[in-house]
Amino acid sequence: MQIKNTETGEQGAQSAIPFWHDPVKRSIIYQIGVILLVGLLGYYLISNTLANLERQSIATGFGFVEKESSFEIGESLISYSAADSYGRALVVGVLNTLIVSFIGIILTLFLGTLIGVARLSTNWLVSRLAAVYIEVFQDIPILLQLFFWYAFFYEILPSPRQAIHPFTGIFLCNRGLIFGIPEYHPAFKIMGFALIAGAGIIYFLRRWARKRQNKTGKDFPVFKVSAGILIGLPLLAWLTAGAPLAMNVPALKGFNFKGGVSITPEFTALLLGLVFYTAAFVAEVVRAGIQSVSRGQTEAAMAIGLKPGQVLNLVILPQALRVIIPPLTSQLLNLTKNSSLAVAIGYPDFVSVAGTTINQTGQAIEGVALIMAVYLCFSLSTSAFMNWYNKKIKLVER
Repeated sequence: MQIKNTETGEQGAQSAIPFWHDPVKRSIIYQIGVILLVGLLGYYLISNTLANLERQSIATGFGFVEKESSFEIGESLISYSAADSYGRALVVGVLNTLIVSFIGIILTLFLGTLIGVARLSTNWLVSRLAAVYIEVFQDIPILLQLFFWYAFFYEILPSPRQAIHPFTGIFLCNRGLIFGIPEYHPAFKIMGFALIAGAGIIYFLRRWARKRQNKTGKDFPVFKVSAGILIGLPLLAWLTAGAPLAMNVPALKGFNFKGGVSITPEFTALLLGLVFYTAAFVAEVVRAGIQSVSRGQTEAAMAIGLKPGQVLNLVILPQALRVIIPPLTSQLLNLTKNSSLAVAIGYPDFVSVAGTTINQTGQAIEGVALIMAVYLCFSLSTSAFMNWYNKKIKLVER
């Protein structure tokens, strides 16, 4: 009697199969082929581009960033003049884009959440007004909204001599919003450190309060205590440092205001357009997230005696955020990318500064590559933060 080795026979049968009939080997070959084709295509495009640039005597590389820019930028968070390099000019553009995107994201989250909750209000008027807001701002292209707000400042608001003066030290005109600020004092630096320390204390306080509630079931007034710490510590530092009250108040001199801080019409128009447009989409995301939570969850929470604020904070939002965060991430990314439309109304964001650099240096490929790289970094950073937050707040199943 002969006993066949089954394992050896199966291995022999597999080795006898031609590689083009083996799905695993065939998929590897296909992937290698695709990589080679993409590499060859990239090599062809790059070599052809370099050859054309050399034939037309056009410089390549990023050496231009060290040359003098020779153009002014209307708004800058850092010191800049036309004598500075193109590299510094591009940094100014990056910072301008960052500041409008960051402030826009904060205001959008607040306004979008407010409108989304109002959309679910049992009050008919509040619900209808929220619905009208969503429909109007969603259906009007954002570029038209930017033009509207830009025209509002330059065509409707008065000149500096007839500026709207609602409060002391605040002026609104076609030059923007001008308001007074406290004059610099060393106390403000101490207040900044106190604010950072307060934020750290609140972080550990919230963790302690959550653990305490899980163990004992007792609630701790985290919000009230946190508000007291955030206000009390900087206020105590201000009082300790002498309580400086000197203000830098703007005053009309000639045809414009001097002193204080001026927020230009271009920045304001861009910010309002981005916030009002994106908040309409965020409101729908928030509404859908809240509606995804079963009504029975709310009724059960109220049945055991939880207050409305506790129901929202402990029951509805933790479950709704699982639905809200992914589409909300897309909307925040859209806000950052839509900021590139600032060039249409004259705000010196990164696209505008890079465009001027391209026009002066003639190095379009490098300039466009920088624009793509910067917005890619913005998008990846926003996405990474939102993904981290999404994992942090997800419900842990037991």
